[in-house]
Amino acid sequence: MSTATHVHVEHHDAPPRGIWRWLSATNHKDIGTLYLVFSLIMFLIGGCMALIIRAELFQPGLQFVTPQFFNQMTTMHALVMVFGAVMPAFTGLANWLIPMMIGAPDMALPRMNNWSFWILPFAFTLLLSTLFMQGGGPAGGWTLYPPLVLQTGNAFPFVILSVHMMGISSIMGAINVIATILNMRAPGMTLMKMPLFVWTWLITAYLLIAVMPVLAGGVTMLLTDKFFGTSFFNAAGGGDPVMFQHIFWFFGHPEVYIMILPAFGVISMIIPTFARKPLFGYSSMVYATASIAFLSFIVWGHHMFTVGMPLAGELFFMYATMIIAVPTGVKVFNWVSTMWKGSMTFETPMLFAIAFVILFTIGGFSGLMLAIAPADFQYQDTYFVVAHFHYVLVTGAVFSLMAAAYYWLPKWTGHMYDEKLGKIHFWLSVIGVNILFFPQHFLGLAGMPRRIPDYALQFAEFNALSSIGAYIYGFSQLLFVYIVIKTIRSGEKATDQVWEGARGLEWTLSSPPPYHSFTTAPEVH
Repeated sequence: MSTATHVHVEHHDAPPRGIWRWLSATNHKDIGTLYLVFSLIMFLIGGCMALIIRAELFQPGLQFVTPQFFNQMTTMHALVMVFGAVMPAFTGLANWLIPMMIGAPDMALPRMNNWSFWILPFAFTLLLSTLFMQGGGPAGGWTLYPPLVLQTGNAFPFVILSVHMMGISSIMGAINVIATILNMRAPGMTLMKMPLFVWTWLITAYLLIAVMPVLAGGVTMLLTDKFFGTSFFNAAGGGDPVMFQHIFWFFGHPEVYIMILPAFGVISMIIPTFARKPLFGYSSMVYATASIAFLSFIVWGHHMFTVGMPLAGELFFMYATMIIAVPTGVKVFNWVSTMWKGSMTFETPMLFAIAFVILFTIGGFSGLMLAIAPADFQYQDTYFVVAHFHYVLVTGAVFSLMAAAYYWLPKWTGHMYDEKLGKIHFWLSVIGVNILFFPQHFLGLAGMPRRIPDYALQFAEFNALSSIGAYIYGFSQLLFVYIVIKTIRSGEKATDQVWEGARGLEWTLSSPPPYHSFTTAPEVH
């Protein structure tokens, strides 16, 4: 009798296998993997939408799609890339790495962790299904501006629900990160001894909790305007469409930093490893990150210089935006100083990290140009803005994710990736992305408006060039998928110290020495 019971209990305690292992996962590594795989799938879907946009813009005139479908593609491309690719990828990195970096056994709230992931596939299935509904998907831009977005047909309430679901997922993920970092650090690991990736995520998590409810409120007001007779943004009923812009960008600007701060953390881990020396200015990096996060809340108006705000408002937002360049400059200076006189080697993660520093800085400079209020009247709603934020988000956030994938894949899979293929992927990506986005600066300065399927003849050459770059960059990502799958399935076995010569420093270099910093009691002399 007791034996039978014992066998029953043994069977019950066996870890789940197959699909059930992933559905019921509470292990931080499994959930991190789920996030990363999901974000890769979304990255490819969003990329296909971008290629449809660039195919249409290869020549002037209407080639392939209707203007309405073109607008649906620009809107969906942005929503999928921001909420489906970049944010879940960084959450996946957080799940995988934060417990290991702070010496915790797992995330603080494992079941909530499972839930926060599994909301996402349903949210995006809902969002993508709107393309097949009567009237098509949302076509008012990812900013969902009224009255334009209120013209969306049957899809509208489904879009709003999917945005709410994404927000719920993000807030739960952020709560989990904060609870883990503040409560589960190893004895002796003070806040100022944490790796910088952990610091950037701690700050990002507070940003998420602060701004996701603002977006939720804004889109709910849109919903009641359309279906319940309210007039929040309807001028005929005493509302104001510009109020929506204030609400949206109060969320939207910190959101941009939610997508770049974890990238700063990744780069701050990778550069010291391949420069073979500790990160320059650790504490200044922490303070710079916190400063950027604070300032991100008071600059939203720079997205709205052309709405007719008072001169005092324009001046405030202009100067506040320029101040953000200071802590960002501190970061770039520290990365360059870390590389200075280091024993550098140029494996794929380091190549992506160096490309990040250079190309993200280009995005930062064009951002400063946009911050100048009188000049912004010329740049507003042109391709110059498109070029600017893609330099920040593609060569910034996405390149840092690529760097992170190559850097930690050996730790995750136990196999080394194919270095030669990794470098081919890097060079195809960096060449393709610059052919894609650099000409868009010139298109914008020449006055080509964004979000349009047709354009005047004088813009034809730069558009053709941009579309060629898009296809080079887009198809080179298939090589990345191949490299990841190949690494998971086979490859040279990774050693304990993954990066030759770095001697395992990838785990320690972003924290200041000494190496005996994780003691429970001070040394007795």
